Amino acid sequence: MRSTATDHFACLDPRTAAVARRLHAQADRQLFRLAPLLLPKLPAMVLGRSTSVTPRQRRAMDDKFLALDRAQAAYCYAQARAVRARTVVEFGTSFGVSTLWLAAAVRDNGGGTVIGTELVEHKAEQARANVREAGLEEYVDIRQGDARETLRDLPGPVDFLLNDGWPEAALDVLKLVTPALRPGAMVVTDNVGAMRGDYADYTAWIRDPDNGFVSLRVPFRTGTEVSVRTG
Repeated sequence: MRSTATDHFACLDPRTAAVARRLHAQADRQLFRLAPLLLPKLPAMVLGRSTSVTPRQRRAMDDKFLALDRAQAAYCYAQARAVRARTVVEFGTSFGVSTLWLAAAVRDNGGGTVIGTELVEHKAEQARANVREAGLEEYVDIRQGDARETLRDLPGPVDFLLNDGWPEAALDVLKLVTPALRPGAMVVTDNVGAMRGDYADYTAWIRDPDNGFVSLRVPFRTGTEVSVRTG
């Protein structure tokens, strides 16, 4: 019988796929280390309340991947190809897992730039190294610092935004990037379903038609918000 298992890496070239497989495997091995940090927040998450990460808890995440899973990453690759993205913005680069998928999409679309931003310096440095290992460095600009500052200078138009950093900054980043988003540009925001209390203001804003988006939730990890710029 033929296997029906999905090979999410089939859309990537062999060099990029090899790096992406390794990084996803590393992220998988970290999951048990995330449990002590996330379990105390489950009641708030279930009730749709804010999870309010403390500075100490945030520092404990400084060595964690916090990456998209394989299916989400492949989805972002496919959607970036669908909108023929040449300029992509990524909030929350971490170790560069999703950066690889987005850069591969930009390259396969004929060229362009993924502008990533990462608050933690050593993560940004390792992300750059991972991008170089995959041979995608000419398509990537990783900016280290607070995204609300590093994304103030954007070349337009922006075709795709992956909004996957700390939730309290998600709406600020969206509002900052929105003027550069072209009509038809996509915005993908992770963890919206799992952390709906933290993203309540975000979803209210992006689902308000007056703000120029159509938006819905897709069932990745209990809910990823997918939005399209209409105006």
